[in-house]
Amino acid sequence: MRKIDFGRPLISEAEKGAVLRVLDSPQLVHGPVASQFEMDFSNFMGGGFSTSTSSATTALQLAYMVLGIGNGDEVIVTSLTHIATANSIRAVGATPVFVDVDLETGNISSEQVKLAISDKTKAICVVHYLGLPVDMTAIMKMARSSNLYVIEDCALALGSYYKGTHVGLIGDFGAFSFYPAKHITTGEGGMLVSKSESLIESAVKTKAFYYSKSVGERKVPGLYDIVGFGLNLRMSEIAAAIGVEQLKKLSDFLRVRRENISRLTSDFHSNLGRFIGYECNFGVSGVYCSSFVLQPEIAHQRDQLILHLKTLGINCSIYYPVALPKSFYYKSNPDISRTLGSSNAEYLANASIAFGVGPHLSHSDITYVRDSLVQVLSSIKV
Repeated sequence: MRKIDFGRPLISEAEKGAVLRVLDSPQLVHGPVASQFEMDFSNFMGGGFSTSTSSATTALQLAYMVLGIGNGDEVIVTSLTHIATANSIRAVGATPVFVDVDLETGNISSEQVKLAISDKTKAICVVHYLGLPVDMTAIMKMARSSNLYVIEDCALALGSYYKGTHVGLIGDFGAFSFYPAKHITTGEGGMLVSKSESLIESAVKTKAFYYSKSVGERKVPGLYDIVGFGLNLRMSEIAAAIGVEQLKKLSDFLRVRRENISRLTSDFHSNLGRFIGYECNFGVSGVYCSSFVLQPEIAHQRDQLILHLKTLGINCSIYYPVALPKSFYYKSNPDISRTLGSSNAEYLANASIAFGVGPHLSHSDITYVRDSLVQVLSSIKV
């Protein structure tokens, strides 16, 4: 039987050799490889400035720290996202304000964002759902008119562009993830980007204890002062070495993802559900995965369908399995967040199945997944 993984990193001898070269060097952190990865990443995006982090979660936290967001502040965020998006707001003492999503795209509702803005609001955090760019013109217009920061959660959106600009470079900060199932991997790791050099310079200091002098700047070894509040949110040279090699393959990875999602979804018609679209008239999706949304009359059978697909060797996922306001943690602690709406987010959380389209899958694999989905849907009793 075929085994179809939702996601799997593609690691070659190039990555292994790069790691061994770092291990043979005297420097495993604060080194030139992370700097190279950051420069290469900015070049791929076509501009801006980048600083590597230990994860996308810490990249988001770092953004809020640099922007001075903390106790008493509110950050508007989508109800349909990974827990890291909300918890990074909590990590600096601020309050997540959950708003609903658009049912067709899964992206944050601009209308609800407008309603959620209060005197305490300091920022809007948008998530480019599954890689599909948010309508940033509407978001930026609201943010600028209310003097708010904009943070872009781009964990699933590497290779996504909005009106010709890579996502992450439209708001004040963008955060990327290099978790093993993502577009490229460093094992664990993230990248914080901005079109503002001064913001990234501040982030560089904040992610490394806010030393007065970096290791390379110290004329007397070991001599430095602490001139601000910072933490250790850095990426190691080992992780960066993997990232440098992975980034060289990214254009090919993205091409295969787009071919795979087209093969999976094109001309797929079912009265039992639909694939969330990955094309829009104002941007290009980096295509993280493809999500199939079941019709209301069969949504309650979603988990059974996933298990049925698993018996056929197809490992699916869910993006995301719970609307965050309804998660046990946030529901049990009503004082730590505020919610304007989550009904669409709840529906997508309960009625969708995510299929991998990464470069680890061949065209034959994708055809098998498509045919298997048709077979499984045909077995449903409505």
